Amino acid sequence: MEFYDLIKSRESVRDYNPDKKIPKEVMDRILNAGRLAPSASNRQPWRFVLVSSPEKLAQVHDSYRRDWFKQSPHVLVIVGDKSQSWKRSYDGFDSVQIDLTIAMDYMILAAENEGIGTCWIIAYDYELLADAIGLKKDEVIYCITPLGYQHPHYKKRDNKIRKDLSEVVEII
Repeated sequence: MEFYDLIKSRESVRDYNPDKKIPKEVMDRILNAGRLAPSASNRQPWRFVLVSSPEKLAQVHDSYRRDWFKQSPHVLVIVGDKSQSWKRSYDGFDSVQIDLTIAMDYMILAAENEGIGTCWIIAYDYELLADAIGLKKDEVIYCITPLGYQHPHYKKRDNKIRKDLSEVVEII
């Protein structure tokens, strides 16, 4: 897909076919997009946890109580390690959240390119999710997304509501 069309067509999907798993080669391309994302000082302070087993999915699905989320055949959890991230010397700013945001965005766009639905989620039961994935010391969960194909009846809304370019760009 042409890049600008890809950006225009991507939207948050709230419809997943639980019976249609993503093939390994497709999932590998999506995950590799995150691996290739830039990070401050190339620290790559991340771990991408792909939840696909029925047992773990049941636990992870309970962390965000929406029926459509519980239908996703895969959930991707983006984890950052603050002990590995770059910190700015003069004020201590930690780049981990920005690094993980870029990686997540790369993977969401890669998923769109593959015809896979995603929905960026940050409102989940943190403790339940941390326990389900075995969060390690110094790690923090930043966001999750379901990954999956939609049911045959699914139609994109195609109604992105965004401010006009003139409202968000200042040329000086």
